Amino acid sequence: MSQTLITKIDAFVEQAIKLQLDQIGRPPLTTYDPEWPSDCLRGETEPDESIQWLPERQADNNNSCHDMFDRLEQALGYSIHTDLRTWYSRYWSEPLPATSEWGDLSLLFLWSDKDCERLRGNLVGHLLTKQKQKQPATLFFACTEPDGEKFISIDNQTGEIWLEQPGKKPIMKLADSLALFLDMLTPKTIPDLEQ
Repeated sequence: MSQTLITKIDAFVEQAIKLQLDQIGRPPLTTYDPEWPSDCLRGETEPDESIQWLPERQADNNNSCHDMFDRLEQALGYSIHTDLRTWYSRYWSEPLPATSEWGDLSLLFLWSDKDCERLRGNLVGHLLTKQKQKQPATLFFACTEPDGEKFISIDNQTGEIWLEQPGKKPIMKLADSLALFLDMLTPKTIPDLEQ
């Protein structure tokens, strides 16, 4: 696990939280769903009511993500890049918005242990499509905004960061590593996710 990457992830999340509290004066809101609990939630409320949330650091001994990646590797027959493992094993969170020289994007995270299986299914589908198209294996961790039509991924072999469009070859290399990519981002305030 890269200590530099961990430091960069922590710094970005801390900046995002500070920006939110400085500009909005409170954590963002989401709709409480008792079927979808998370350590991110702040306080208590009734189902379908608004509740505040903030990114929450995962426990170092959280095995849900590690087990999920181990099973993913067994199914695929190869190792998943350590930067992606580190990314999804560091924080519980809703997507965090950011801006960059390429435009706005949302950084994807896991909401809870329960969310690990959904991510595994999405990654398997993505990787099988890449394999079928005889393209290098990439693993997504962000999507473009406001359309979400493109995504940002890690090349599983090199660790490089690429802009991609579903079903096509990577469009453009954005950075040599996830740590360097995070240096190019500026957090934005987090929108409320009320329904």
